Amino acid sequence: MTYQETVQWMFSQLPMYQRQGQSAFKKDLSNTIALANHLNHPEHYFKSIHVAGTNGKGSTSHMLASILQEAGYKVGLYTSPHLKDFRERIRINGAEISETFVTDFIASNEAFLAEQKLSFFEMTVGMAFDYFKEEQVDIAVIEVGLGGRLDSTNIITPEVSVITNIGLDHTQFLGTTLPEIASEKGGIIKAKIPVVIGETQEDTEAVFLKIAQSQESKIVFADQTISKTYPSDLIGTYQEKNIKTVLQTVEEMRLLGYAISEAQVKKGLLNVIKNTGLQGRWQVLQEQPKVVCDTGHNKEGLQEVMKQLQLESFEVLHMVFGVVSDKDVSTILPLLPKQAIYYFCKPDVPRGMPAKDLQASFIASGFKGDVYNSVNEAYKSALLHAKSDDFIYVGGSTFVVAEII
Repeated sequence: MTYQETVQWMFSQLPMYQRQGQSAFKKDLSNTIALANHLNHPEHYFKSIHVAGTNGKGSTSHMLASILQEAGYKVGLYTSPHLKDFRERIRINGAEISETFVTDFIASNEAFLAEQKLSFFEMTVGMAFDYFKEEQVDIAVIEVGLGGRLDSTNIITPEVSVITNIGLDHTQFLGTTLPEIASEKGGIIKAKIPVVIGETQEDTEAVFLKIAQSQESKIVFADQTISKTYPSDLIGTYQEKNIKTVLQTVEEMRLLGYAISEAQVKKGLLNVIKNTGLQGRWQVLQEQPKVVCDTGHNKEGLQEVMKQLQLESFEVLHMVFGVVSDKDVSTILPLLPKQAIYYFCKPDVPRGMPAKDLQASFIASGFKGDVYNSVNEAYKSALLHAKSDDFIYVGGSTFVVAEII
């Protein structure tokens, strides 16, 4: 198979949570463990940092990878989802995995993958770990896909575990309260491995302390210990929380013997995009009118993004907006500006919420806006209607952002 055919096979043959939702979610690690056995346990051949959390885990992972690169390490980076190309998920020192490795991995293991009925995410984790082993990375930053305890990435024993924060997202899998979700994400805390928690939250602090105590693991809350912050090329006031999480994680790495200077930390934070290729975090696409896209999509994420939006000055706000169908729109409506003109659209994935349904929820709550046949049509219409001193925001879902960058 060609690279495109290989990726198509991965997408179509097997369940993929990002596209399908609940039907693709697996409730245990048996498949991942079977794949690890089949591949001779590649996860044992490299050091790692494991990053979970409701919001900020992607930015935090990329910042850590950038700093470690600046410190001279060969750094693997595994994240999800991708925006444009599958290969964005698996990188070494910012360079995406080769098309050849992707096609060879699937070709060599296709019979096993099909027979085991492995999910898209499970096989991708196996591929990433196999690649990092083959390429002999010094350390890999591994972002959790969903939750923690039952996530396919949770077969690693990292140098440090990191949990950024806890919000009400993916409640159909992880629980309907913050303590329940915290206990799922806290499943990445391993025996005697230090854990950094990004944000102290009243509902979750005791949960993390209890898990860490039971695992005899050192636990540090970054917002309680880090008072300084450094600038980053990842714009957005909400990144300050992630930067504190990263600085505390670097402290833990230093205690383990990693040589990371303060100058390398500063340089790493200033060059995240260049070093790692991260996109879609308060990304400015053009000026006059200013266009910004952001992948924030749940209540907590959008809350932070809307705070950032309030710091901008403009005449009229245009919002190109789409969500996935399992999104409880009522939780995000109170956060969004009513005075904006909305351009409702459906992201081009099976999980996308029909634009008419989205519009109905918004109109019922006093918003105004029209329905468009696609994200691109909505975006083009916003560009057409916006004057040079207006502001266009594109978001609501990672998939909406993916279609316009």
